[in-house]
Amino acid sequence: MIDPTSASSIQSMMETIRSYQSQAAGSTNAGNSAQHIAQNSGPSALQAKTIIAPTTEQPNFTESVRNLLNQVNDVNVNSDRMADAYQRGEDIPLTDVVLGMQKASLSFEATLQVRNKVLKAYEDIMNMPV
Repeated sequence: MIDPTSASSIQSMMETIRSYQSQAAGSTNAGNSAQHIAQNSGPSALQAKTIIAPTTEQPNFTESVRNLLNQVNDVNVNSDRMADAYQRGEDIPLTDVVLGMQKASLSFEATLQVRNKVLKAYEDIMNMPV
């Protein structure tokens, strides 16, 4: 059984989590409802009531991957444009060109590593005995 002091600390912890969650979601409705319930009820009433968090639309996995790949592509295209501009003799510092090329290389390598990990996980799942 939970004693009253630990129930109140759990309640305060839950309020903190809900306030962070509402800040991350960009709305204050969840935080206000959690504070309202905490002010108007005790620890035993918190167990009886459930707080329904506002539903936020979760991004689609395919859209997330597409957006990340587009960002990596944009970095690579920008790097190529900077290198071409430097070769044409435009006023672009060599350090900016080199940094852009390094960013493009790192983003591509990171994307490649993520792809390899996902493919390995897929192969592991497909090879699992049922």
